[in-house]
Amino acid sequence: MNQENQLQGQKTIIDKEVSWDKTQVIMSKTNAFGIIEYANEIFVDVSGYEDYELMGQPHNIIRHPDMPKVIFKVLWENLKNGKNFHAIVKNLAKSGRYYWVITDFEISRDENDVIVNYFGRRQAVPQEVIALHIEPLYKKLLQIEAASGMEFSEKYLIGFLEEKKKTYVEYIKDLIFEHEKGQAKFAQYEERAVVEEEEEEEERGFFRRLFNR
Repeated sequence: MNQENQLQGQKTIIDKEVSWDKTQVIMSKTNAFGIIEYANEIFVDVSGYEDYELMGQPHNIIRHPDMPKVIFKVLWENLKNGKNFHAIVKNLAKSGRYYWVITDFEISRDENDVIVNYFGRRQAVPQEVIALHIEPLYKKLLQIEAASGMEFSEKYLIGFLEEKKKTYVEYIKDLIFEHEKGQAKFAQYEERAVVEEEEEEEERGFFRRLFNR
């Protein structure tokens, strides 16, 4: 049994959230295959693993069984094509507890334009957004995956987003934006009708503010 299987085999799922400072940013660096090469102190603290337990391990060492596979399929399709992707993810700590984050990536290439590293940033997600919107959607996707496989889970997700006339990233951005606007955090940003290129730039600006970059 390798180290990854040993570490994962020790986990008993506990339906309690990890207590952590949600103002902090979890950071990691992986190679092109998702193998961890660096994890910051916040990552270590929140996940419950020591540095030496994380180095050289696949990032899915913290994958929670409540996560639909289709979300990671879409995420990796985008990253492998050199596109940043913002996903809301439920992670599994070493203790068996969970913590929710939203992802942000920078992609590093070599002189031949080949992807060599992914730099991941993760921040906390408002509990209201998770409870009212994300958990019900992910539960439905998991049920479909269990009954009919990931192919139909993906078809459901596509249909769900088509009905809302949004991409996945637009959907979660709007959920968080509306929540934060309700909390008066982003009161200075007024919504306006803009052309498609401006909407794309506004989306980038929103996530830059969210991840302070």
